[in-house]
Amino acid sequence: MIAADPPTSISPRSSGESVTLISHLYRGEIARMAGWRDRIDRTSNWAITATGAMLSLSLSTPTSHHSVIIFAMLLVLLLLLIEGRRYRFFDVYRRRVRALERHYFAELLDPRAAAGDAWRVSLADDLRVPRFRISLREAITRRLRRNYAWMFLILLLAWLLKITAPVLQPEGADANRDHALGSIVAGASAGALPGWLVLSFVATLYAIIVVVLLGRSPPVDVDDGRVHV
Repeated sequence: MIAADPPTSISPRSSGESVTLISHLYRGEIARMAGWRDRIDRTSNWAITATGAMLSLSLSTPTSHHSVIIFAMLLVLLLLLIEGRRYRFFDVYRRRVRALERHYFAELLDPRAAAGDAWRVSLADDLRVPRFRISLREAITRRLRRNYAWMFLILLLAWLLKITAPVLQPEGADANRDHALGSIVAGASAGALPGWLVLSFVATLYAIIVVVLLGRSPPVDVDDGRVHV
């Protein structure tokens, strides 16, 4: 008995196979997107938890040093960088899902205009050679504007309160001292680091954050609509 020749093409041989292929691809990309979405949420939750814990530790007792809040700033900054990297991966799969939803499923449910084959070519190229669609800076900017800016603002206000409020100063500090610049600089010292150096560091950090927030918005891609993540 002569064995049948193997098929020369892996393309679907019927409309049913095409629908099955698209359905499996869509479910796979949804799973990938949901996985990275979960990782992003975890990083945000860690940042919120760390912020709350450090604020509670620093403001609950006068003996706690204000450097705890500075450490919280650095920790939240690190989590922001990690989340920016995760968001870049999430954006790759989000765009694939939106391409399928916009150009395939939406047109099946309510055909309005021929989308052409450009989206198929773009999706195929992305599957062959995956590439990041946004830079790390753009990803960090998005996460900073939507979540982390509020955490940094709360930490800054708490730190300023810690170094200026007499009731939150360690024992031995002059409770009647005024809030002159010299007193604030002296209260901002951390161990061997002089107060002016600590103030300069915090001012530089927040100046960078403000520049990012007030800078040009990252370009909105064609798959973005009214629902943002």
